[in-house]
Amino acid sequence: MSAQCEVIYKAAAGASMSTFERYLTVWVFLCIIAGISLGQWLPAPFQMLGKLEVARVNLPVGLLIWIMIIPMLVKVDFGALHEVKNHVKGIGVTLFVNWLVKPFSMAFLAWLFIRNLFAPMLPADQLDGYIAGLILLAAAPCTAMVFVWSRLTNGDPLFTLSQVALNDSIMVVAFAPLVAFLLGISAITVPWDTLFTSVLLYIVIPVILAQVWRKSLLSMGQGHFDAMMAVIGPWSITALLATLVLLFAFQGKAIIDKPLIIALLAVPILIQVFFNSALAYWLNRAVGEKHNVACPSALIGASNFFELAVAAAISLFGFESGAALATVVGVLIEVPVMLLVVKVVNSSKEWYERG
Repeated sequence: MSAQCEVIYKAAAGASMSTFERYLTVWVFLCIIAGISLGQWLPAPFQMLGKLEVARVNLPVGLLIWIMIIPMLVKVDFGALHEVKNHVKGIGVTLFVNWLVKPFSMAFLAWLFIRNLFAPMLPADQLDGYIAGLILLAAAPCTAMVFVWSRLTNGDPLFTLSQVALNDSIMVVAFAPLVAFLLGISAITVPWDTLFTSVLLYIVIPVILAQVWRKSLLSMGQGHFDAMMAVIGPWSITALLATLVLLFAFQGKAIIDKPLIIALLAVPILIQVFFNSALAYWLNRAVGEKHNVACPSALIGASNFFELAVAAAISLFGFESGAALATVVGVLIEVPVMLLVVKVVNSSKEWYERG
């Protein structure tokens, strides 16, 4: 193992879940309550914030989203891509699930539940938005929290690093066409220029800025890099929670009128998480991959880059859209559901290795 990979290995292996991250669902619930309450009590300030737009991009939200995404992307080392060759089977399984199964299975589940089974219980004018939000949620593999999930399952850090770097590289070019295609077959039209603007603002530019910042920090030494990551680490979740307060300030009336919306939107998300994690886990076992690769593979296959999904939904459809609300439901259930998947793969190690 090279000296650079040794540093990468130690950094990834040391990833852990803070108390703040572990109770993310609690903070999201509090943001829902705060946002709805503030939106009802102080509508004027929030309406003013909603009007601060340039080319359909809300400036306060755009700033919050960059604060959300860039610190996460600083952690991604695209230099780890050369490690892909050492985990061909696990990488192949994860790519198959991430890009050829998960987005399409979510599109099907969204059609089944939102367009059909749950349609009578949902606002008719928001059905397209809910489907679009679910598709956006499934179209981008998780970037940051994956390191935490991998650590909790004693996953191979170099596999995790190389898989995340590869997924992020693919996402730069594949996210827009994939979303446009799936929205198209769902009979939802999104202008290509708006979609590409979202990709440029929330994927391409943040990736470039993050990698420039990463290189600058590392040039001052690994210790300086680690210290700065400790400082900027909380920025992402704090910005996410602030965005949710704004979002629910606009969504408050819809939630009060139909409080079951969140529970109904959670159903297809839960099914796709359990289905895709189980599929990735089983496929890794079938091809003879090691357990410490199968675990992060299953977790990467199931989790979503929900920060990007929230950003894209707001940019494409607006604050008050069903799409934005659907992506927020993904944030709400991400941590408890993924912790359950972590528990399952850890407890099934003996069964896995018998295979």
